[in-house]
Amino acid sequence: MGLKELLLLQFIAHLCLDYFFQTGKLAKQKNTIGFKSPFLYWHGLACFVLSWLFSLQLGFVMAAAIIAITHFLTDGFKRHLINSKLFGRYAFFIDQAIHLVIMAIVVVLFDKWHGINPSLEISINFKYLLIITGYLVCLKPANIFIKEVFLATEIQVSSDNEMPNAGKVIGVLERILTLTFIIVSQYSAVGFLIAAKSILRYGNNETLKTEYVLIGTMLSFGIAVIAGIVINFF
Repeated sequence: MGLKELLLLQFIAHLCLDYFFQTGKLAKQKNTIGFKSPFLYWHGLACFVLSWLFSLQLGFVMAAAIIAITHFLTDGFKRHLINSKLFGRYAFFIDQAIHLVIMAIVVVLFDKWHGINPSLEISINFKYLLIITGYLVCLKPANIFIKEVFLATEIQVSSDNEMPNAGKVIGVLERILTLTFIIVSQYSAVGFLIAAKSILRYGNNETLKTEYVLIGTMLSFGIAVIAGIVINFF
């Protein structure tokens, strides 16, 4: 296992921690009351455990502790960022950027000063690990990212006629299919998928709603396409 594999494993640990292992309700509690949130302390502990486990080496314990402590502090102070008139709408993106930059710095310094010596002799194929990461990104993280883009740009459209969470499920399915088609180099199928959704979703006279769906669709396909390009690049 090398530096790029360790970086990717830590990124997967981050995805699990911030997207799959916390509900929207708990995240809102953490963002609202900061250090007064009981969940924040469990979240920090989970960050340490996941970071250490996904490193696959006992010697990463101090690095995992640094990642967890900085993650805990960043999340604890996030409520002040959310309440900021200037940066409030971008709090999610700033928060995630801080987490990822600190994680990358810690991993690079760990490799430089300590060296990567896995405690378990496991053969890790970087491309397969990258594919797994791509599919994980296309699930819940992409849904939350798109929602935060809408909040940051203050785009809101009421939709009383749609089934709850139907858009999220559709988005996940289209990203999974798009990523799969790109990985197997079936680019024409991606075009067919976009055309099919356009026919089904845009055939109405509600201009604002149509533009709302169009923006969401472009973001959704964009995430899957970028993930596919990165995977194919390696």
